[in-house]
Amino acid sequence: MLFLVKLFPEMTIKSRPVRRRLTRLLRRNIKLALHRFRGQLRVRGEWDLIEVETDSPAIAPEVLEKLRRIPGIARILEVHKHQLPDFDGMLAIAKAQYGDALTGKTFAVRCKRSGRHSFRSVDVEVFVGAGLRRETAAAGVDLGNPEVLVSLEIRHGDLYLVLAGHPGLGGLPLGGQGTALSLVSGGFDSAVSSYLAMRRGVLTHFCFFSLGGDRHSLAVRELALYLWLRHHSSHRVKFVTVPFEDVVREILEKVDNPLMGVVLKRMMMRAADRIAAEVGAQALVTGESVAQVSSQTLANLAVIDSAAQTLVIRPLATMDKQRIIDLAREIGTEEFSRHVPEYCAVISDKPTTRARPNRIAREEARFDFALLDQALANASIQNIADVAAPEVFINAGDGTGELAVLAKPAPGDIVIDIRHESEQRSGAQPPVAANTQLLRIPFYRLSGEFDRLEATSRYLLYCERGMISRLHAAHLLDAGHRNIAVLDPE
Repeated sequence: MLFLVKLFPEMTIKSRPVRRRLTRLLRRNIKLALHRFRGQLRVRGEWDLIEVETDSPAIAPEVLEKLRRIPGIARILEVHKHQLPDFDGMLAIAKAQYGDALTGKTFAVRCKRSGRHSFRSVDVEVFVGAGLRRETAAAGVDLGNPEVLVSLEIRHGDLYLVLAGHPGLGGLPLGGQGTALSLVSGGFDSAVSSYLAMRRGVLTHFCFFSLGGDRHSLAVRELALYLWLRHHSSHRVKFVTVPFEDVVREILEKVDNPLMGVVLKRMMMRAADRIAAEVGAQALVTGESVAQVSSQTLANLAVIDSAAQTLVIRPLATMDKQRIIDLAREIGTEEFSRHVPEYCAVISDKPTTRARPNRIAREEARFDFALLDQALANASIQNIADVAAPEVFINAGDGTGELAVLAKPAPGDIVIDIRHESEQRSGAQPPVAANTQLLRIPFYRLSGEFDRLEATSRYLLYCERGMISRLHAAHLLDAGHRNIAVLDPE
């Protein structure tokens, strides 16, 4: 199977040096994202297209699905490639592929061409179209609304017969626009803003301010891991956890009630500013949308931003909430965010919408900044892949209560596919024998449904890369369940 990767149009209008750099970066990202298939595919091409080819039909659907998630790709075409023949040869190739499909159907021929040739694209369309009309049982030609589209691409000395086309993610190649630190809470807004930064080519680290509660921490880690696995796995990124409970307590005790929300955001900005310098980030990404809540008026946002020296980017600044939720649904984060526990310790009775810098300064003068320094000293900076390997996790299965990782189920084991429904439909099936019982319980329903499962059976959690399954298995183990393990064939 040969896939023709089309660049996002914005890349094609860049200057020649920039275009070449972005194309090389995209090719590198594709190779890294498809690293698990190394030896089974080839990635080649420069300037304005990239070819991804595999001789293994079994992995083609997974390769296609991964290509659709990589920033910088506008469209992926499934094609057959031929050395450019004469017009009769083009007709023969098109007829061999489409002859039966044209029976009783209207059709049109479309040809795109690049390079120097003695003919025009329309010449190919007319010749091949007339030949198919004459030599097949097609109902006729319909240039406006054909039932079958015969699509050809000619690139210099090659002819591509297009079998199918699939939309890509668009945007710019990841890592081509610098590095940012995204402040994530697990909600709709921070998930979507992180995604939009990635889509724009920004290598995005994650920063979570823990305000209390293991469930909240688990949900945020899971969300960040999902975004990385889906769109960002070509790069190593950091997940930073900052314990902010003492900072919140100090704000509740020292800061005037209407200003608490603004002061909390300023403390987060100060902390993020210092973390960004440590991880080499050039900007902060946040999920605020203008006027969505009281702290997000223009006046308040200006006061909040003044606490940081790093550039602050707000991809959602002018989006309404419903559009944000719709986008979360499109990228697969809606169910994560919908089940994130609410944490509402710092909610003012009558929050200000026009915080004044002099009033903020007076309130913060009573704050003990040693607590902020201590929170940063206690911050945890992990590689995102290590988020899935808590201390409770050990590769063992000897009945000691440690979490086991198995390459295949044992007799009597029950496998639970915890992937998102969209991944269950499009991804590879769990590697289980026909006599192994398989349950499909998406991650966001697992905690609620696990207690209802038969306690005498052992359950193996499965996901595509074995990371989210490790995170959930460790959480269930910590909750006292001993009949849990991870299925990871790799």
